[in-house]
Amino acid sequence: MALDTTPTTDRTRAARLLDAAEPLDARWLALYRDLHAHPELSGREHRTAAALAGELRASGLEVTEGVGGTGVVGVLRNGDGPVVMLRADMDGLPVLEESGVPYASRHTDVNPAGETVPTMHACGHDMHVTALAAAVDALAGARDAWRGTLLVVGQPAEETASGANAMLADGLFTRFPKPDVALGQHVGPLPAGVANHSRELLMAAACTLDVTIHGRGGHGSRPFVTVDPILTAAYAVTRLQAIVARETSPEDPLVVTVGTFHAGTKSNIIPDTATFTVNLRARSDASMERAVAAVRRIVEAEAAAAGCPQPPTIGMRENPPATVNTAEVVDRVMAAQAAVMPEGAIRVADPLMGSEDFSEYGLPRGRYEGDPVPYAFWFWGGMDPALFPAGYTTGVVPSVPGNHTAQFAPLDAPTLAAGRRLLVAAALEFLG
Repeated sequence: MALDTTPTTDRTRAARLLDAAEPLDARWLALYRDLHAHPELSGREHRTAAALAGELRASGLEVTEGVGGTGVVGVLRNGDGPVVMLRADMDGLPVLEESGVPYASRHTDVNPAGETVPTMHACGHDMHVTALAAAVDALAGARDAWRGTLLVVGQPAEETASGANAMLADGLFTRFPKPDVALGQHVGPLPAGVANHSRELLMAAACTLDVTIHGRGGHGSRPFVTVDPILTAAYAVTRLQAIVARETSPEDPLVVTVGTFHAGTKSNIIPDTATFTVNLRARSDASMERAVAAVRRIVEAEAAAAGCPQPPTIGMRENPPATVNTAEVVDRVMAAQAAVMPEGAIRVADPLMGSEDFSEYGLPRGRYEGDPVPYAFWFWGGMDPALFPAGYTTGVVPSVPGNHTAQFAPLDAPTLAAGRRLLVAAALEFLG
């Protein structure tokens, strides 16, 4: 059905529903701490998926596991009305936790290279899963307050930007009710209890390029008979920064990051190859295409200048599009959330250069049949408000641990309760 653009007038039902859910907070705090202590890497979220599936079944949903790998889909039908999708991602990161919380992760997992690595929920996906389960349980327990269908998605592999597409390719919008609106949220280094929105562009597009420079190895004492791939790759890595510094307007933000560099086995051996990865962030498809072309041009030119015996190998992966919210949906979500949150908690913020694959559910590139799905995605805070300067509204505070750091540890309270309130209020705004 088409999305009804008429705002819901009875916002007090969300407040009543949320007040009734608060006595269950101990249950959700226990779930959050358990998930935090047992993170799993992308595509390996078996324990996390089972925990979410169990909570959804306990709330009365029809649950399907193994969608797009380890994805979980829950459906709650409650009469005629729109289909509202709520999504949380589930994967952790290969980070050794240094947060100091008593439930810190001591867990390890196996990465794609087969190595056992420390693992941490350094991006808050454990909080996402718990807030989702708590919100769905509150909605399921108050079915007299709404009509329609909830489509609940526990998504794997957000950190590799592959989970959303994997679930879509496995029939998320064909095997299950296709949503009339999709809603999602992300915890971040903001004061606990606030939520930041953007009416349109929220996050950048991303792309990862895997580069291999093919040289000709030899003894470290005879570099003149080799083609040194390390030196060539180093020149390329340095030159790549000129894409931002000398080829990009400051009015069109672009980020170029070389995140890995691997070569050689011994100090006196010049290897045959050197590999590195380039991560790009841009705010439009056109800017991303220009950046990818610039990387290819620079890397290929450096290899040619060095006399490499063959051109470099360049592969592309992890390329979600920009997250561009539906303005009308955001307006309604903000109004609904403002009715159940403290005054000033719902804010408008500038776009970020971070990326997410949630935008894939909006079908922005027409990969799947059917009309685009309107969506809203927002950030909510999880950090101690005392860490922020007086009068803080938006922006990065370098002293506050951010996502993907070893110190990132959202306060479990009131972050979890706020995440539940935000999701419930947003969902009820669209459920008839």
